[in-house]
Amino acid sequence: MGRASSNSVRVASPLRSYTAGAAEVSAAGATVGELLADLERAHPGIRFRMIDEQDRIRPHIRIFVNQNEVKTLDEPLRANDRVHLICALSGG
Repeated sequence: MGRASSNSVRVASPLRSYTAGAAEVSAAGATVGELLADLERAHPGIRFRMIDEQDRIRPHIRIFVNQNEVKTLDEPLRANDRVHLICALSGG
């Protein structure tokens, strides 16, 4: 199987410390989980901020592929899909 196409990944402000301040990076994968693993290789530590030890998306994180919210890491990706990593605000 060949390498998956690279996808554009928009990074929420609270996660940009992992991407040297970049608001948009590229990562590849056939699924959201593979894309996050590729993102982790380029930006160590970012995946743990979004994914827990049971491979579930953390409650304060939203991941969108194009306009659709993703609920699991096995969501498939197509070439040129835009992935958005969103951090929900909390506090009071």
